[in-house]
Amino acid sequence: MTAISARPTAADPSVQTPPATAESPAAATAGPAAGKQQSLTFAKALTLAMADSMAADDAVVVFGEDVGVLGGVFRITEGLNKRFGQERCFDTPLAESGIVGMAVGMAMNGMKPVVEMQFDAFAYPAFEQVVSHVAKMANRTKGKVRLPMVIRIPYAGGIGGVEHHCDSSEAYYVHTPGLTVLAPSTAVDAYLMLRDAIRSPDPVVFLEPKKLYFAKEDVDIDALRAAYESTAQATSIGRAVIAREGTDATLIAYGPSVPTALAAAEAAAAEGRSLQVIDVRSLVPFDDETVCAAVRRTGRAVVIAEAPGFASVAAEIVARVQERCFHSLAAPVRRVTGFDIPYPAPKLEQHYLPGVDRILDVVDELQWEDQ
Repeated sequence: MTAISARPTAADPSVQTPPATAESPAAATAGPAAGKQQSLTFAKALTLAMADSMAADDAVVVFGEDVGVLGGVFRITEGLNKRFGQERCFDTPLAESGIVGMAVGMAMNGMKPVVEMQFDAFAYPAFEQVVSHVAKMANRTKGKVRLPMVIRIPYAGGIGGVEHHCDSSEAYYVHTPGLTVLAPSTAVDAYLMLRDAIRSPDPVVFLEPKKLYFAKEDVDIDALRAAYESTAQATSIGRAVIAREGTDATLIAYGPSVPTALAAAEAAAAEGRSLQVIDVRSLVPFDDETVCAAVRRTGRAVVIAEAPGFASVAAEIVARVQERCFHSLAAPVRRVTGFDIPYPAPKLEQHYLPGVDRILDVVDELQWEDQ
């Protein structure tokens, strides 16, 4: 196990918010031109996105286990049942395969279902529906039947959950052609990307980092809505963003690993090293252009993810960068991931998840002596 270093202690990564850069969606609501700012959690941004989508389009329906009256175990759908009624936000039996199967039928008949899998590892019973029907329907019908549906999945660790309540299952969905897979890391992105997902004519797996649900940002909600309404098509799908500028190396992260990468970059700055942070956001389709342009500028890259490293999304990103940026690299592309074991018991979780020290230890190994 890597020894703990004497580096400066960064702020709690679970509540850090990426600064607004020129390429960040947060820039749309930051600055002197913005109106009244108010605190918005990641969770409430999702609630707001569903409410606004339901108000704009009667075809949008929301359902899942405890999603209706209770508002979900994380209260993400709180208030939707009361506002829009039982027909548009409702509870289902504890049957994930049935939930997704019903969504397929609805989507085939003009509805736009948004379903919730209560926890990431609870979604596995629905996997046959996802692989055999959700992902393949458009191809099976030569594009005649498309499925405008969203599968919301609270995923990854950081909450000390017991078995089946913490998992990093993104690789299964990314490896399934026919799915769009999104993983926001900020409240602003949670709103914009979920609205884009609901607007998409094709199925979207929407991964929500549980440990970020109650992270807060100061947001001008009216400006945020206006920024979304001013676009005629999805702007977040297939687009990564620069979460932090830097010149010495590039940290590539997504979902729950983005705040950790930002904390590592902050700690590195105290040591005189400038680290750029890329928030991938869209796992499929993947933004090779933005990611590779960033790596070419710095010549060094580290990919950070909570999932086990073997045959992972992180491994795919490493391969894509290595193939496309080989002649610009000053060192091999590296990874910092979860270990190749099941999610551990709650008391051991923080030893399993990538942390600032593990990231900076790998950054230290990027052949700086060649400079």
